[in-house]
Parts: sequence; C-alpha cells; structure tokens
Amino acid sequence: MRKLAARNFEDILQYFMPAFKGLFPPEHDKIVQTLLFRLSEWHALSKLHIHTKSTLELLDTALKALCKQARQFQDITCSAFKTMELPREKAACLWRLKDKPTLSKAEGTGTRNKVFNLGTYKFHALADYVHTICLFGCMDLYTTQIAEFTSPKKPN
Repeated sequence: MRKLAARNFEDILQYFMPAFKGLFPPEHDKIVQTLLFRLSEWHALSKLHIHTKSTLELLDTALKALCKQARQFQDITCSAFKTMELPREKAACLWRLKDKPTLSKAEGTGTRNKVFNLGTYKFHALADYVHTICLFGCMDLYTTQIAEFTSPKKPN
C-alpha cells in the first residue's frame, strides 16, 4: 500500500469498516468504527456533484462530527497504544543521516515513537471545504480522474 493516490484511499475507505471490525478491543473498536463512518460520511457529502445550501450545511455538520470523533480517537484510542516507526522507516532515517558528520553514533539509531497528529495541514484544511465549494464549485472539477478515464489506454 505504498504511494497511493487520493482516489485509491477513496476506494479503500469504502471497505475499511468491515475489515477493521473487531480488530481492536471493544472500547476502542466502537471509536474506530465511528471514525471510519464519519470519514465516509464527510467524503460522500464533499463529493456531491451538485451542492445546495442544505447539503453544505450537512457537510459542515458532518465535519464537526468528524473532528469531534478524530479528537476522541486521538485522546482515547491512540493514547492506549504504543506505536513505533516501521523497520523500513527506521532504515530510511538511518540512510539519510549516515552522511551527516555531526551525528554521534548513539543519536538516531533507536526506533522512534509514532503518534497520530491532528495538527497537520491536511486535517486543518478540511474546515475550508464548505467555503471553497461556495467560491469555486464542486470538488469534482479539480480531479485528474476525468482525464485518466477519457484518455486512451496504452497496450501492454
């Protein structure tokens, strides 16, 4: 699942809920399932081809519910699990640091903790969708999928 485009995540999001059901202890499973539902709900509303005042209000309400659920996921579920970087991430970090002369041998050799971060631009930008749709129109106007579906496929 490396180097996925946004449309790949869109397809994956449709199948995550049943695949994730029961993977976590019951107190966390409900939070994860609700978060996946909220993500799917927000995504479906944001992909509508025609928006009205009421659909934009629904999208804004769905965003508030998604943000609340994401904070609950971060505060309760993420804090209950200790997550570490993957071996390939550690190897990539060590490879990047190998040529730095100021790095001591003890620095950078351990596996680092990985935490869920809501403070990213991608999460912050979700709040701008309703305003952006009001200004520029539906989000499907900006996709590369239209060109990909209409262009002829090259034979293998």
